[in-house]
Formats: sequence, C-alpha cells, structure tokens
Amino acid sequence: MTGFSATSILDPAWLAERLRLARALYGPAPERVLGTVWWYSTSSVLVAPPLEALVHTGRAVDPALDAVTLEIHPDGRLVDAHSSRPFDGDAQELGRAMGAALQEAVAAVSSACGAGERALWAIATDSIANRALWAGQAARNTGRALAVVDAVADGIGPVLPRPRFERYGERLLVRRVSCCLIDKATGQPKCASCPNQHPDERVRRIRSALG
Repeated sequence: MTGFSATSILDPAWLAERLRLARALYGPAPERVLGTVWWYSTSSVLVAPPLEALVHTGRAVDPALDAVTLEIHPDGRLVDAHSSRPFDGDAQELGRAMGAALQEAVAAVSSACGAGERALWAIATDSIANRALWAGQAARNTGRALAVVDAVADGIGPVLPRPRFERYGERLLVRRVSCCLIDKATGQPKCASCPNQHPDERVRRIRSALG
C-alpha cells in the first residue's frame, strides 16, 4: 500500500492517474462514469476516520484534507484512511470542517472527470450516512450514529442532500440518494439499493438480498 495526503485529490495530474487506474479496473467507460465510481469509494474512505472516531469515542479526528492520509493499493483501489490530528469540536462543528474539505474535493473531482458537483455531493451524503451507521452498528449504538449524522449534515449545510434511512424488519439501512454508476462502467446490473430504479423494484431487490 502507498500513503498519499488527501490533498492529492486537488492535483489534476494525480486525479488523471486515478482515472487511468480506474479504467484498467472497470474498462473503457467515459471519464464522467469512471470519476463517479472512483469518488463513490473515495468519499466513503475519506469521511470514515472522523465519523468512526466520533461515534466510537465521542471525539472526532480532523477531516481536513491536509490531516488525512489515504492508503491506496497499487491497482488504484482505496483501502483505508487516517487523520493525524484530533478535532476539538462537536458534531455540528465537525460538519462545517468536513463540508469545507468535501467542497474542495468535489470541485476537483468534478473538474477532472466532468461529473456534476450535485451528483458528487449526493454520493458524499450516502458515504456519511453509511460510515456513521456502520460505526453505530459496530458500537451497538445506532441512536448515537443517527444523531451524529443529523448534526454533521446540519453543519455541512444545504449543499449536502439530507441523509435518509429506512427499516427492513430489524435492519436499518441507508436509503440512498446517489448512483455510483458502476453498472455503466461494468455492464453489470444496478446495485439492489440504487435509487435509479422503480421504488417497488428497489424494495423487492433489497428484501431479496437481505433474505
């Protein structure tokens, strides 16, 4: 694995190399598609350290790009991330700081691949919701996770679509607001939870996947 500062996302040449590696993984899809697929995994890894720390310990780490190191496999897949600094502030203040970092990253990725910023922010919404929920489930405290998501979303502001959740029996899942476009890159079917399908079909496929 190789560590890169998350500020690398702001470097057009570095992003061009990420798109080249994504093309090797997923095939000759348009750059807008490859960039969206790449951002779907990148945003999840990027927001994980502060959200997981806050849910598990009550204290976040700094989400600023210059504090975060991304661990990347040689084939281009993002594996992990960590922050070098603690963050002194509550969940809403964390949201403001995370929003500033995401604003820089979203603008850079949009410029590099041509994906719309609104679509990239929607992906960030689902990344925040999923990472916090997974941390809450691991800590057996989903109530805390949902409170963190609400406060972080408040701090980021209206540029971030509101995170949503839904229950399937005893299972709480994120109700996605974004599409990763993996089907456009690979030719495989849409994800079961993809919002770009009829709601009844989405529910049917999720229930089937859950067994």
